[in-house]
Amino acid sequence: MSGAPESPIDGQVFMLAAAKASVAPSKLSDLLSRVQADVGGRLDVYRRDFERVAQQDDREVFLVPTGHWEQIADRLDFGERERKAVARAHAEQLRSIGSDTGRNDEFETALEIREAVVVGT
Repeated sequence: MSGAPESPIDGQVFMLAAAKASVAPSKLSDLLSRVQADVGGRLDVYRRDFERVAQQDDREVFLVPTGHWEQIADRLDFGERERKAVARAHAEQLRSIGSDTGRNDEFETALEIREAVVVGT
């Protein structure tokens, strides 16, 4: 179950990110849908250029260089708060997957130097 239509973010993760974000949940839902439309069309690029750290039936998770969310935000004309909100949702999704798979420490360490992008498949 997605937290937002057309988004690979789980409902519980969406609610956590929305609670921490400085944007309304309805706005976050729209932002996540827009991000999915953008990154979903670039899945082959992500597979080729970045490390895939998780793969599930409906999504793949990649670690990307710090600053990658700024590039996405620029492309989609997001403000700073919007960028931070969607980046947080994607990072929280990676943490949730890490918790479910026993890879918490690995993913936390990775998030210290890189960012997570979750792409619905």
